[in-house]
Amino acid sequence: MQAENERKVKTLVFRVSDENFDSVLNRAAAIIKRGGTVAFPTETVYGLGADGLNPEAVLKIFEAKKRPPGNPLSLLVHSREDVEKVSRNVPESAFRLMDAFWPGPLTIILEKNDIVPDITSGKLNSIGVRMPDHKIPLELIKRAGTPLAAPSANLSGKPSPSLAAHVVSDLTGRIDAILDGGEAAIGLESTVIDMTVEPPVVLRPGAVSIDELESVTGKVRSGYKSGKTGDESDLSEKKAGQKYGHYTPDTKVVLVEGEGKSVSEKFVKLLESYRSEGQKVGLLLSEETNKETATFLALKNLGPNEYLLLGPREEPDVAARKLFEGLRELDKKGLDIIVADGSFSRSGLGEALINRLREASSIKIVV
Repeated sequence: MQAENERKVKTLVFRVSDENFDSVLNRAAAIIKRGGTVAFPTETVYGLGADGLNPEAVLKIFEAKKRPPGNPLSLLVHSREDVEKVSRNVPESAFRLMDAFWPGPLTIILEKNDIVPDITSGKLNSIGVRMPDHKIPLELIKRAGTPLAAPSANLSGKPSPSLAAHVVSDLTGRIDAILDGGEAAIGLESTVIDMTVEPPVVLRPGAVSIDELESVTGKVRSGYKSGKTGDESDLSEKKAGQKYGHYTPDTKVVLVEGEGKSVSEKFVKLLESYRSEGQKVGLLLSEETNKETATFLALKNLGPNEYLLLGPREEPDVAARKLFEGLRELDKKGLDIIVADGSFSRSGLGEALINRLREASSIKIVV
């Protein structure tokens, strides 16, 4: 139940199709123009958009998400002109990144212009900017005539939404409209690179890898928790949307990282331990760990558990699309613990997948 001082609104939900595209986008743009909030799909996850240059509109994002104040947002743009409107002193290397990866899953942190309100930037002198690779937000930005402040369309701290149903569950009654454009193609948020420092720093891994970035702009540093020593500098104040915890279901998550059967063996030991204590356990598994664990469970006469398969270990891109939905589905089961599989390849979206699993977990085990 919402507190009395919270904004309660009627949330319109539109299933966007080729037939109704223009009418729905025009209605959504009108909502943005009058200072409202609209959730929509991007190629990464669903975003919650408002006029990023209107402080009152941006405040509604914080209120709807129950997002802590001071947590910086990023801006979605439609064109290079939008970038020049909201930022200044843009290095040439940043323009090269735009040429190489936009529209696409890359957020570039730049020095901001005074036109960007403090509430949008978290009172920082920088702002994250991205051009999404999805027709719906690009048209919405164009028709609304303004860059959109657009964090993920979920309650703050919870798993990001890869389906409109997730947005409906979290934000109905809290925002003005939801545009249902189907499943997000990637399922994890964009790579974030800070171009206001030298060398540039990757603050969040995503679909654009460090190797790909370095092929365009030269040496970059890692500023996120990768599990390696020496690469976890405290850069949290510069992270667009990353100043506070993310991706966390209500159920406690235990992450088991390692390779092959060592992970499966640890899963079985944990299951034995937790279930001997009378705890209800859910599993978030690769296909291989599921098969190996099933064999061990049969040998040890352990009964069935709630589980969700993410995909093959060597196809982390498949797992990435299912991760947030999997966390949300298991979180509905009334479990005491979710044990998550960290045996996926680090290729492709693998690094970003493991990063999100680490962020979601309260206990991390390496075997």
